[in-house]
Order: sequence, then C-alpha cells, then structure tokens
Amino acid sequence: MDSNYLTNPLVFLIEIIFGLYALIVLLRFLLQLVKADFFNPLSQFIVKATSPALNPLRRIIPGIGGIDVSSLILAWLVITLQLLLIFAINGQGLQLLASIMLAIPELLELTINVFLFGIFILVILSWISPGNYNPAIGVIQSLTEPLLRPARRMIPPISGLDLSPMAVMIGLMLLKMLLIPPVRILVSQFI
Repeated sequence: MDSNYLTNPLVFLIEIIFGLYALIVLLRFLLQLVKADFFNPLSQFIVKATSPALNPLRRIIPGIGGIDVSSLILAWLVITLQLLLIFAINGQGLQLLASIMLAIPELLELTINVFLFGIFILVILSWISPGNYNPAIGVIQSLTEPLLRPARRMIPPISGLDLSPMAVMIGLMLLKMLLIPPVRILVSQFI
C-alpha cells in the first residue's frame, strides 16, 4: 500500500480544518479593523466561533491603538500549528522554527486572498442579483469598501460600468505576486 494513501487525506483534512479556522480568526481581525457591523448574523457567528480561543489570549496580549493584535496572533498560531502537523505527518519531524516562520507568508497570502475573493464575490453577485441584500453581502462590502472606495475615486464609471473592482483585483494579484515570493525566500533563509 502506498504511504501517501492515508497521509494525503489526513493532510487535506488538517488544511481544511485549520485553514477555515485561521480564515475565521483573520476575518474577525479584519472586520474589527474596518469597523464592520458586529450585529450582522455572519459577524456574530465569527465572534462566537473565535471567542473561546481568543478570550484567553486577550488576557495576555492587549490591543495596540485599537487594533486587536491577539486575533492576528491567533490566526498566525493556527497556521503555525497547521504547518507543524503537516510536517509531522509527512515524516519531516516537528519543525517548530520552520512552521513559525512559514506561517508569516501564509498569513499574508490568506489576507490578500480574503480581499480578492471578497471583491470577486461582490462582482458576481452584482451581475446575478443586483440590489438584493444578504447579511454576508453586508460583511463583504464592509470588508472590501476601504480598498474599493479610493479606486472608485480614481476610476469613474464608464457607461455605468464600475471598473474599480477589476483594478483593485489586478492590484491585489500584483501585490501577491510581488510580495509573497520574496517573503517566502526571506523566511526560508532563517530556517
């Protein structure tokens, strides 16, 4: 029997479970950063899902200037634990330093992807069902508006077509291409 027979599904499950939780914790950080509506049902779910792990951490790590540093650190810790488990399952041992360091570019990439997919979802929903409201749409709009607002000021609508989401998505993809590889290279030098 192939050694990857059980390893690959186990790694897949770890990536899904830890990845989703890291995403939820990161969303909590980002939604607090953009001052989103926390009475929104989706925001309430995010708060309830992250509070058990976040509340003890907040006693140790205070916020700085209104920024919830503990939720950002929790997202980084979740990704670190995910990488640590994947290294162990793949037979590479417990590589604590590598997991800690590699979690940094992973968190940066996840952050960029949150904005990319948020804008993409808004664009698709504007084509499919414009004008309809959903609690998720409100959260996504709160999250992406700080990026879209400046782009809308610089790029006026052309014949009623708002091209600012496309411009922001191109900018985010360029940022991802130009930022993540050098950070991974830099991090790999410390491992």
